[in-house]
Amino acid sequence: MNQRQMEIICVGNELLIGKTLNTNAHWMARRATSLGINVKRITVVGDNVDEIANAIREALQREPRFIITTGGLGPTFDDKTLEGIAKALNSKLEVNEKALEMVREKYEAFAKAGRIEKVELTSPRVKMAKLPKDAEPLPNPVGTAPGAIKRVNETFLIALPGVPSEMEAIFEKSVAPLLRKEGGENLFFEASIYADDIMESVLAPLIDRIMHDNPYAYIKSHPKGEEGKPHIEIHFSTTAKDAKTAKDRLGKAIIQLSELIEKNGGKIKPKKTK
Repeated sequence: MNQRQMEIICVGNELLIGKTLNTNAHWMARRATSLGINVKRITVVGDNVDEIANAIREALQREPRFIITTGGLGPTFDDKTLEGIAKALNSKLEVNEKALEMVREKYEAFAKAGRIEKVELTSPRVKMAKLPKDAEPLPNPVGTAPGAIKRVNETFLIALPGVPSEMEAIFEKSVAPLLRKEGGENLFFEASIYADDIMESVLAPLIDRIMHDNPYAYIKSHPKGEEGKPHIEIHFSTTAKDAKTAKDRLGKAIIQLSELIEKNGGKIKPKKTK
């Protein structure tokens, strides 16, 4: 079991054809990282049961503590994530009574608000309450389709909707507490500086040297300028149990790298911190 590790699997043809920007992966990766979780992989697959099942199986073989899927939990024909999860686990989908009650309560609320005429649990609506055997539903504070969670050996396999507001709401209510518990006291800290007038090829060995001298700091360069006019963001990050330790680590690495950059003809702009 790889403690504090997570993989994200995003489902949807719209992601693969470029129709929809994958903001869910971006949001979830940043949020999980802030909770002390190490996101090891982000995978995107289409609305295909076999592709989803294969992605789940491959992720389970790597034994991360968390696997989280987004997308494909709705009532339409192309919402196939739960079916793919069931296939990966050699399981079957079955109507989960808790999930069905969650769906029913949502439509009752819609009827009371005048958004629909009557509450009718049609086949597409019941579909949202069909979960893999022994999975537990996760309440959806915003939308209709519940999320789902199932323990597979030591891995938490979690399915969330693709609608960003729904994904974020379920994540904060039901998933973040699990990640926070796993991350323990570890928190993620980051800072950036900007370097001008130094090529990335010159900068690379300087970063390698500072990372060697500061094993708790991770440093990555992000070119922002144009050819012949280098402008590079240098991002520093670390995971620590308290802010003072993190700031000391990052501060030391920033000072050392800044000095090397200036010795090599570069110029440093003020750092930005978060």
